[in-house]
Amino acid sequence: MSLSLVRSRALRGLEAAIVSVEVHLAPGLPSFTLVGLAETEVKEARERVRAALLHSGLVFPHDRRITVNLAPADLPKDSGRFDLPIALGLLAASGQIDGAALARYEFAGELSLSGELRPVRGALAMALALRGQTSRLVLPPGSAEEAALAPDAEIYRAVHLLDVVRQFLPEDGAQAAATDSGWTRQTRPALPTGLPAAPDLTDVKGQAGPKRALEIAAAGGHSLLMSGPPGTGKSMLAERLSGLLPPMSTEEALESAALLSLAGRFTPAHWMQRPTLSPHHTASAVALVGGGSPPRPGEISLAHHGVLYLDELPELPRAALEALREPLETGRIRIVRAARQAEFPARFQLVAAMNPCPCGYLGATHRVCRCTPDQIRRYQARLSGPLLDRIDLHVSVNALPPGELLDASTGESSATVRARSTAARQRALARQDKVNHALSGQDIERAIQAEDGALRFLRQAAERLGWSGRGLHRTLKVARTIADLGGAEHMTTEHVAEALQYRPVLPA
Repeated sequence: MSLSLVRSRALRGLEAAIVSVEVHLAPGLPSFTLVGLAETEVKEARERVRAALLHSGLVFPHDRRITVNLAPADLPKDSGRFDLPIALGLLAASGQIDGAALARYEFAGELSLSGELRPVRGALAMALALRGQTSRLVLPPGSAEEAALAPDAEIYRAVHLLDVVRQFLPEDGAQAAATDSGWTRQTRPALPTGLPAAPDLTDVKGQAGPKRALEIAAAGGHSLLMSGPPGTGKSMLAERLSGLLPPMSTEEALESAALLSLAGRFTPAHWMQRPTLSPHHTASAVALVGGGSPPRPGEISLAHHGVLYLDELPELPRAALEALREPLETGRIRIVRAARQAEFPARFQLVAAMNPCPCGYLGATHRVCRCTPDQIRRYQARLSGPLLDRIDLHVSVNALPPGELLDASTGESSATVRARSTAARQRALARQDKVNHALSGQDIERAIQAEDGALRFLRQAAERLGWSGRGLHRTLKVARTIADLGGAEHMTTEHVAEALQYRPVLPA
C-alpha cells in the first residue's frame, strides 16, 4: 500500500481554503473512488486524469484500488482545479515522482485529455491566501499571470503536466528543471500605468445641477438616482462618474481583481481600473446580488470599489431591487443556501436612472405626458420607500430646449472635477479614515463638525418633512461632503441647505 498528499485550495466566497488531496493505492479489484464532498465536475476528473497520464507517457495504476480523498470532507469542492493535484498524487503514490518534494508547493489546474493545463477561476484569491506563508503556487498559463499580481507570492507557471512532473523526478529533477522551458517562475506582468481613458464630462452640455450631484457623489462615495425624460443625458452622466473617481489604491485593486477573477472576468490589462458594470434591467436578483451552487459573486460584488449603473431602475424585478437594500447599507452581501454560505464584499457606488412615469414625459416642457395618475402612481410605487431612503442623492435631469442645448457651454472637464473631488476625499480620509458615505451613526457625530445654526436648520427641516433617522443621517453625510468640497472645516447652514435639495424627488 502507498499514500501521498498534495495540497491545493478550494474557493469559499472570496476565501481560498486549503485542501489536502490524499491519494491511496491498495491491492484489490481495480477501481477509482473520489470522496470529499466533490461536485460533478470534480468527480469527472477521474477520466481526465486517466487520459492525461496515458497520453503523456506516464503510468496509470490500472491494477490498484485507487482512493482519492479531498479533505476536509465537509468543505464543498467544485471546478476542474483539482485535476493537477490528483494526477500528481497518483504519480507520487505509485513512486513515479518524489512525493516529499511536493510538500513545498500548492497546485491547481484543469487537465485536458492530452495533458495540457487549462486556467482556473480565482487564481488571485488563491495567491492572496498565501500571504505570510512559504508555500509556492503552481498554476496554468493565464492563471499564473493573474496570481503574480499578489505581492510577495511565489508563483510558477506550467504549460503541460509533463512540465510539472519533470520538476519532481526522483533523480534528475534538478537537471530537468534547468532545461525545461515549460516550467517558469512567473514574474509580475507589465501593468498599465496612469488613469484609464474615460468619457469626459465636457461631452455633456448644460445640466449644471446633475453635474454638481456627480461631483458630490464622487467626493463622498454617495449613491445617486437621476430622474428625467428620455434623451436628457442621464446615461451620459452616469458613464462619466468613473472618470471623476480617484485612482484605486493597491489594496482596493487587489480586492476588485480577486472578485473579478472568481467570475473569470479579470485580465491584467484592467489592473487599477475601477470596474463599471451596467446589467440589463431584466437581470434577476441572483445575477445582481450573487448566488447559485456554489455561490458566485453577483454584479454588485463585481462592482466592488467601482460603479454599478442601473438604467430603467423601476423596470428591474422587485426582488432584485429589494436585495440592494442590505449591501447599500453595509457594503457586504451574505448569500445563505441550505448547504452553503458565502460572504462577498459589495462596496459599490450605485448610479441609477429612471423615467418619472411610464411614457417618460411627466413634467417635461417639450412633450405632453399621456399617463393617467393611477399609472404614474403604480410606476413610481415599484421603488419602495426603504430603497429610496438608502440612496443619498436624488436629482432631476430636465430636457434643454434645442436652441439652448446648442448654445450651452461644455463646462469643466472631468480632470478638473476629479482633482476637486479627490481633494475633498482626502480631507475626509484624513479626518475619519473613511469616505463620508461609509460613516456610521457614532462616526457622524464625531465627523460632521457642524455649526449650531446648521443643526437647528436641519432639525426643523427633518421634522417638517417627516424624515426617518436614516434620511437625517444621509443628509448630514452629504452636507459634510459639500463642506469638504468647499474646503470648510465646519459644516454651515449653506451646506445643509444644498444637501436638502438632494432628498427623494419621488414619494417614499
